Amino acid sequence: MKRIYLDNSATTAVDPQVLEAMWPYFSEAFGNASSVHTVGQKARAAVEAARAQVAELIGAQPGEIVFTSGGTESDNLAIKGVAEALSDRGRHIITSAIEHPAVLRTCQALAKRGFQVTVLPVSDRGLVRLTDLEAALREDTILVSIMMANNEIGTRQPIEDISQLIQAVRQARGTPHPYVHTDAVQAVGKVHVDVNALGVDLLSLSAHKIHGPKGVGALYVRSGILLAPQMHGGHHERDRRAGTENVPGIVGFGRAAELARTHLAERQTHMQQLRDRLEEGIARRIPDVVFNGDRERRVPHISNCSFRFIEGEALMIRLDLRGIAVSTGSACASGSVEPSHVLTALGRDRELARGSIRFSLSKDTTASDIDTVLEVLVEEVAALRALSPLAQPSETRV
Repeated sequence: MKRIYLDNSATTAVDPQVLEAMWPYFSEAFGNASSVHTVGQKARAAVEAARAQVAELIGAQPGEIVFTSGGTESDNLAIKGVAEALSDRGRHIITSAIEHPAVLRTCQALAKRGFQVTVLPVSDRGLVRLTDLEAALREDTILVSIMMANNEIGTRQPIEDISQLIQAVRQARGTPHPYVHTDAVQAVGKVHVDVNALGVDLLSLSAHKIHGPKGVGALYVRSGILLAPQMHGGHHERDRRAGTENVPGIVGFGRAAELARTHLAERQTHMQQLRDRLEEGIARRIPDVVFNGDRERRVPHISNCSFRFIEGEALMIRLDLRGIAVSTGSACASGSVEPSHVLTALGRDRELARGSIRFSLSKDTTASDIDTVLEVLVEEVAALRALSPLAQPSETRV
């Protein structure tokens, strides 16, 4: 049975060219990048080359890139690092209701330590309203953390507008903060990302979302931003993140970033066309479907829809048995019996929220894959609805 993988928001397949770039740093070039001898300095050169590649992908300077173990650590370092560095100037943080758990739970942890957190609501399409953000700003606000693209519904937030608003506040107050952080894990490599155009101070990204290896990510930290390290030890990453560098992973991240930058336009067009093909087929062939998220402001690789009268978990399992991998939301919430916090924040009722499926595509997805998924999806949705009393006319429901 051929397997079709449409869960690329959870992780992507490592590109063969990335594997090829990594392999020497597992074998002959195995040195510690902090060692001063020749073997170590070869590893150091590879890390710095990768740093430049990652920086170029997002329009940053190499010295503004801090390598981490992934997007979750990058979010933690950004939020906790700013909170601790600026705690004497303020203890108020603003985020949104649909952030990744790496942001929301980090903010919750800080709230237990005496910080105050304002969680902004979103529209029924998943967009933060600038008026809500402006109303939430306080004299002691030190950080605004709003994701660039949502990992479940794909909605893109108006980060440029948010940054402009915060910049105006800074100028009016004569202070360098609040800082702006964005979790761009689902945006980088899918759409054009330029930290200067966005106007952000910190930005999180991860290798395994762009066909790089798992276990490595990065945090962009604009020059001059105050950040307290969260890992203590040696002087790695310019004293911003202690720990021996994952040289093969970093090299793979660099190569994946280079490939993503080089092929960005074609990959974006490819994924968007196939996503539209999928959604048009679903809308035409399956009744009682609600598409979640903004239909215009979104990344090209994610489609989230709720199928009335069925459980998304049941549909996901049946699709998996037919060789199709999808998800019911974030992989980080896998196994949760509660409906998605993202869909709940959009105002979806419990039935719709629990009936959702996320399809996420990649450069490797084909038109044939999409057509096969549509055929199987039509059959499985019909089969599940035939078993559900909820799908019967209202007068016969029990």
